[in-house]
Amino acid sequence: MASMVAKWGNSLAIRIPQNLAKELQISEGAEVEISAIDGTLVVKPRKRKEYSLDELLEDITPENLHAAVDFGRPVGNEVW
Repeated sequence: MASMVAKWGNSLAIRIPQNLAKELQISEGAEVEISAIDGTLVVKPRKRKEYSLDELLEDITPENLHAAVDFGRPVGNEVW
């Protein structure tokens, strides 16, 4: 599949066709890894690290734990 290189400010940009974007599950604002391997431009979606609950909670200490906030009684659709 061919695509055009265009000027974007002081850089160059490549338009990614919609069907490839859907296949690779990338959208506007997605981060990608760009590299050159043996004279070939390689663009790969950047995978986000998935954290476990334990990893997310391991840096919480009594000193940086936020106090509970009372938002009042449930109202409307907040009532379960």
